[in-house]
Amino acid sequence: MAITTCVYVWIVPERIEAFIEASVENHNHSIQEPGNLRFDFCQDPGDPCKFMLYEAYVDEQSAAAHKETAHYQKWNETITPFMAKPRERTRYNLLSY
Repeated sequence: MAITTCVYVWIVPERIEAFIEASVENHNHSIQEPGNLRFDFCQDPGDPCKFMLYEAYVDEQSAAAHKETAHYQKWNETITPFMAKPRERTRYNLLSY
């Protein structure tokens, strides 16, 4: 079954531009992964420090493989010090795509 994950990330104000740069690079690689259906990177218009990543994969294995890629690991190491608080994830079964 296809799955999607919404990842919510809060960034300290002085690191927003660096976070965006790292996340765009991660997005550009992620959309090329086998099994990736969609990978969106969004910023909350009411709170510029809040971001959401919407990740859709054909199955759990493809989603798990994403976390093993070099680009994900680089992104994770880069952005973790920028976070104002721990990120939150919500996983869903993707019913239409």
